[in-house]
Amino acid sequence: MNREEAWRTLKAAEQVCSADAIAKALDRLAREIAAQLADRQPLVLAVMGGAVVFAGSLLPKLAFPLEFDFLHVTRYNDSTRGGQLQWRVLPEQKVPGRCVLVLDDILDEGVTLAAIKARLLQLGASACYTAVMADKDLGRAKPIRADFVGLTLPNRYLFGFGMDVEGAWRNLPDIYALND
Repeated sequence: MNREEAWRTLKAAEQVCSADAIAKALDRLAREIAAQLADRQPLVLAVMGGAVVFAGSLLPKLAFPLEFDFLHVTRYNDSTRGGQLQWRVLPEQKVPGRCVLVLDDILDEGVTLAAIKARLLQLGASACYTAVMADKDLGRAKPIRADFVGLTLPNRYLFGFGMDVEGAWRNLPDIYALND
């Protein structure tokens, strides 16, 4: 997407969540995560690249010992439609015997997050929790439910606060939806 297309996309989109609502959700998530994991010294894994903004905003609010790393699994490749799962980076050597917390930007259909959790447990994680900034309300069951959810948002194509639209606008402080 070129610069002009990116601006047209943003101008035509609808804001569905403000930066203030996101900040409040982050504070609540931090409290919920701390209540369950503060004494476990978890390995926290951000799913690249969508979870960068979420992880960068949430981690300073987690006032307990943890180790941080990342993994990179994708189905989108700058597209608006998911395809085949591609495993790019997986921190295998750090997982066995650890309590793991996976951070992802959005729980959409759940295919990627379910595969990540299964793989981490297969690699020997003693427990695997999941936290998402947004859970898209699809109106149907998903193969996984996140343990910690920041916001429940409508079943629309969402971008901003780490989520992209064809590679653009991950850097927005608010969350927007494409108009159909």
